[in-house]
Amino acid sequence: MQVILSQKEIDQKITRLAHQIIENTFEQETLFIGGICGNGIQLAHRFKEIISKHTNQNIVVFEISLNKQEPWAEKIELSVAQDSLKNGYILLVDDVINSGKTMQYALVKLLEQATKAIKTVALVDRQHRRYPIKADFVGISLSTTLKERVEVSLSNEDSYAYLK
Repeated sequence: MQVILSQKEIDQKITRLAHQIIENTFEQETLFIGGICGNGIQLAHRFKEIISKHTNQNIVVFEISLNKQEPWAEKIELSVAQDSLKNGYILLVDDVINSGKTMQYALVKLLEQATKAIKTVALVDRQHRRYPIKADFVGISLSTTLKERVEVSLSNEDSYAYLK
């Protein structure tokens, strides 16, 4: 197991990503941050915390619940009314993008409503795409083998990302 991001590095990446988001969304009155269940929603809340300190934007964080292994097997749920996203500027957040499958299915759910824009945010981008997803905001890009796996643990005391 090889640590690729320490607690300090993860905090730095999250802060940098939040500031990039501010630079690119400052004209938006309301920003919707949709975190994919698990680490994605934790990251979404951390982004909201940082962005709220530096802007007057109204930030709505919501969770996207789906089966990550077989997203087509169960209904994808949002923790906000879907119509509240109409014409909204949405950030779709997850910890790791590998094949793009999870983000693709979440994106399809979000596209059931007319939106102003949808941008993707990932702490780690592995670049092994099988789906047409591109990360707009990335903490770190890694070149890995298909057999390797990236795990991210986000806790307030001991966050880390490692390759196994």
